[in-house]
Amino acid sequence: MKAAVLQSKGVLTLTDVPAPAPVGDRSVLVRVGGVGVCGSDVLRYGRGKAYHYPLVLGHEFSAVVEEAPEGSRFRPGDRTAVFPLLPDPADPMTQIGEYALSSGYDYYGSRRDGAMAEFLQVPEANLVPVARDVPLVHAAMVEPAAVALHAMLKFRLPAHATALVIGAGPIGALAAQWLRILGAGEVYVADVDERKRAVMAGLGFPVIDASAADTVDAVRELTGGRGVDCAVEASGLPATLIQAITAAAPLGQVMLLGDLSGDLTLPQALVSSVLRRELRLYGTWNSRITPAGRSEWDMVVHHLGRDLKVAPLISHTPSLEEAPAMFADMLERRTWYNKVVFAVADQAQTELIRPGVVGGVA
Repeated sequence: MKAAVLQSKGVLTLTDVPAPAPVGDRSVLVRVGGVGVCGSDVLRYGRGKAYHYPLVLGHEFSAVVEEAPEGSRFRPGDRTAVFPLLPDPADPMTQIGEYALSSGYDYYGSRRDGAMAEFLQVPEANLVPVARDVPLVHAAMVEPAAVALHAMLKFRLPAHATALVIGAGPIGALAAQWLRILGAGEVYVADVDERKRAVMAGLGFPVIDASAADTVDAVRELTGGRGVDCAVEASGLPATLIQAITAAAPLGQVMLLGDLSGDLTLPQALVSSVLRRELRLYGTWNSRITPAGRSEWDMVVHHLGRDLKVAPLISHTPSLEEAPAMFADMLERRTWYNKVVFAVADQAQTELIRPGVVGGVA
């Protein structure tokens, strides 16, 4: 089968590789549908952040069942999103459902070969069913949407809460939508990128041009000087984390959603203001697939295509054959992009011609 294989730093090739081996007794063979590109994939590709080489990237993916074990709840042709984490059963965190907080988990696309390939073997427990009318490139967005939801559920939203999301990339855009779905009264989105601001404005969010005005000053003007109840840092920049902390109102909450790109020194006056405002700062990591039937992933699937819009975020849908060129363009920023989702399966490519699958509110 064909796979996009990261051979070494900056070297990605389309290669013939052996068929995937089963993963445990309840392994399901799936045909990969769509695969989203995470920022961590670009770092593994271009910044030497891979655990090992060679490596098949891809942890945000959808699939179509090819073969399932006897007695499976899945049948050939079923569409699924795929939870990419393989938990360590012996870890205490696993035993309470916190798979991502265990120390020995495995992971598609980072610690083991991932989904930028035609086929994959996946444990049945990692499959989350999606409806047949959900486009495969949309189903590939379930993973990042679950990551954003996991973070937003940590907030204790007061009535008529105001919120700020700094960073209108895919995770920030999904976080803003979750805040609205969860009941926030007003959600402001700040970004320096005009096209990303336009996407968010098209989704009905008031936007702040962070390239033309100080984000904190703009927030204070919009909130009568008070600040916001919930501030989300989704850019991964030291400066924007300081902005998020500064923009929070008394008793406010700050979410560290972006993985910082550099070291940060907090000024003493800012730390003092955190104390005096009694702020709460949250860390967040990955998402939860437990409890079965009522997990964050199930919640994403329920809202997908209804009040959770992913089509406007998808800017590129290349084929798997285009992966080497696409990753090079992304690393060097030779092209503007928002969310890149590879349409791997023929079905995924065929669905792209349907109205609203990419770039529209669907």
